[in-house]
Amino acid sequence: MSKISDFDSELIESLFIKYAKVNTRSDASSHTVPTTVGQVKLAKMVEKDLQELGIKDAKYEPENSYVLGTLPSNSDKDLSSIGFIAHLDTADFNAENIQPQVHPDYDGGDIVLNAEKKIVLSPKEFPLLKKYVGQRVITTDGTTLLGADDKAGIAAIFGALKYFLTHPEVEHGEIKVAFGPDEEIGRGAKRFPAKEFGTEFAYTLDNGQPGQIEAETFNASEAKIDIQGTAVHPGDAYGLMVNAVTLANEIVSSLPKDEVPEKSRDHQGFILVTDMGATVAEAHINLIVREFDTQKYQRNLELLREIVDQINDRFEAPRVTLKINEQYQNIGDTVKKHPYIVNLALNIYDRLGIKPNITPFRGGTDGNAITAKGIPTPNLFNGGDNFHGPYEYVGTEAMAKTAQVVAEIVQEHVREFGHRDETPVKLF
Repeated sequence: MSKISDFDSELIESLFIKYAKVNTRSDASSHTVPTTVGQVKLAKMVEKDLQELGIKDAKYEPENSYVLGTLPSNSDKDLSSIGFIAHLDTADFNAENIQPQVHPDYDGGDIVLNAEKKIVLSPKEFPLLKKYVGQRVITTDGTTLLGADDKAGIAAIFGALKYFLTHPEVEHGEIKVAFGPDEEIGRGAKRFPAKEFGTEFAYTLDNGQPGQIEAETFNASEAKIDIQGTAVHPGDAYGLMVNAVTLANEIVSSLPKDEVPEKSRDHQGFILVTDMGATVAEAHINLIVREFDTQKYQRNLELLREIVDQINDRFEAPRVTLKINEQYQNIGDTVKKHPYIVNLALNIYDRLGIKPNITPFRGGTDGNAITAKGIPTPNLFNGGDNFHGPYEYVGTEAMAKTAQVVAEIVQEHVREFGHRDETPVKLF
């Protein structure tokens, strides 16, 4: 069993800070791959650093903007390969001129991020900060996000690779790593080179506290409803006017009133009207449907179709059109068929004395698209918190703990060769 001191915290911290300073904010309005030049800059930095670390085949692939690398097996066993994945981009928040601040031996009190602007990171407001007492805590200067989502995951993967490269006596199978673009806008993993990556399964290291494992996500679709009215002078409207505003209100009123984000948590899904515009002549409604339970998810999609059909049946020609675009599928439906993947992580949490926290991910990850491509990919953690804003932070020791978990999962895969723990895992 490895010790946390076996992992190069200085390397992990220095790489994280270097990567955090690169503006890799993705841009949903861009049609390039990746959507921003900063992601290319970081990808090439990661490629070079992997090669210098000793990952000889590390390469940046411009056609999909992924950086791939392999640590070959040193085992005589016929072990399947494992993948570890983190993303290069950051969320839609100011990422220009990021200045990471290191606070050694955090004492548990308030951290002043920006004295001039009176911006303070306080455990009174963010109680999870207390878990980082005694650690080296890295924060923003209060004016940008930090980028721990997911540069902490990138740095942790480097820490795990460094461990194996400096401990050649530790038996392991083939390890594949991938660092990709545009996760925050849901595009990058659609280009994931699954066939080239070729692992039996993988893990993303995206957000969360030590012990977390997210083996299920929402099923997700977006829906667009267009309504064609008939606009005439209201004084002459009898029998002629078809008010698109009225039809739009009818549709929205027909949706389940309690299945909305503000009343949903844990495994509860929702239908959210994200925006709506309407005149007498025409109306447009945009919705998103989110649900863990696949059968209920399909029922909610069917409900939208029924609402539209019922309105159209009142007219000689259809007035309402519905277009549904599936965004991603719950990875849990696949992961449940391969409980070994979750058990592998849970067994390591137990060995390391980490309290497990199996949580439903109320969103999507790169793992959705990668799982759909045939590589089951739950999410672990990267040791950060308060993602996507100025109060984001991460602990150096927490990133080292992530690296340790990665390394131990790889070794547990060796130990369980020939007698895998396939005990069913209760996700729901």
